[in-house]
Amino acid sequence: MKETQKILMTTFVATLACALLLVVAGETNLLPTGILTERKSAEFVVLSVMELLTICIIPLALRLFKFNSIKRRLTGPTGLRRWATVRMAMLGDLMIANVLFYYLFMNPAFGYMGIIVFLCMFFIVPTLSRCENEITK
Repeated sequence: MKETQKILMTTFVATLACALLLVVAGETNLLPTGILTERKSAEFVVLSVMELLTICIIPLALRLFKFNSIKRRLTGPTGLRRWATVRMAMLGDLMIANVLFYYLFMNPAFGYMGIIVFLCMFFIVPTLSRCENEITK
């Protein structure tokens, strides 16, 4: 179980580090900021899609282990590793996409959604006790 927890924690930290790297690159102008600000129709479409994805994925990811079909698969470390990685990828990819779109469009709505997903990530921190509890429930 400890090995699974270490792998999941490494994935968790790597996801946060990737988002932090994007923030640093955007703030230091290594990432071209605001290059899509002139494309208002594209911004509207991307913003609408990201808002819908954020609204749908956050509750799904946080409640993923409550579904009976997934709960049956959480019998050991292998199942936990697979489904916890899926859950972290759902939130992590969403956070990284929102951060990236924030710097490409310079629209604060993407930044706010990125912050919300960032805060949601702390509800799924793969501590050893959480890993053991999710397998036994």
